[in-house]
Amino acid sequence: MRRSTIGAEEARQTLPALLDRAAEGETTIISRRGRPCAAVVPLSALPPARRAASMNDLRGTGRGLWGDDPAATIAAGRDAW
Repeated sequence: MRRSTIGAEEARQTLPALLDRAAEGETTIISRRGRPCAAVVPLSALPPARRAASMNDLRGTGRGLWGDDPAATIAAGRDAW
């Protein structure tokens, strides 16, 4: 399995290419300020129990993620930018 490391800004700008590389079996480590913080990995690298067969398998997994008032949370995030 091939592996590479890129910065967060480059990852943001090249996400479609990162997804293509993951589909080909390459793992990409994403770093922020020189510290690894995330990875784009091929699904084949995950154990079968961690793979979602469809988007419906993910339904409800974000419940409560945005707090009691999702609109206010999103608005606050926009204001922070």
